[in-house]
Amino acid sequence: MRYSTTSPSDPDTHEDFRPNNKLEGSGIYLKDIVEQDVKDNPVMIYMKGVPDLPQCGFSSLAVRVLKHYNVPLSARNILEDPELKSAVKSFSNWPTFPQIFIKGEFIGGSDIIMNMHQSGELKEKLQDVAANQKSE
Repeated sequence: MRYSTTSPSDPDTHEDFRPNNKLEGSGIYLKDIVEQDVKDNPVMIYMKGVPDLPQCGFSSLAVRVLKHYNVPLSARNILEDPELKSAVKSFSNWPTFPQIFIKGEFIGGSDIIMNMHQSGELKEKLQDVAANQKSE
């Protein structure tokens, strides 16, 4: 049995209740915003809360690990916009949060970041991001 949270072509669903991934009146799709976020920000985290005030333990852990490397951290609070949350899940094809992207690549969540930190792999991945920040 398969479950789906979207049914855009379901004739029994009234238009008012169909998923809408377009920012109202702007013509900009949330998928495009996620793509732009990931492309423009060397370290992007979609999380519950914001880096200074995470609203779940997993988001808090991810932020603490990333802050250890003193890299510029860009974030969006998925709790403020359920449609953004859905767009990010679709973009990464990953069901849980936080979701971390480094240099345009989807890395994973707090458990993966923690494992990479412990193995030294995260330091390597973030090395040029930290170096670019120091040279600016």
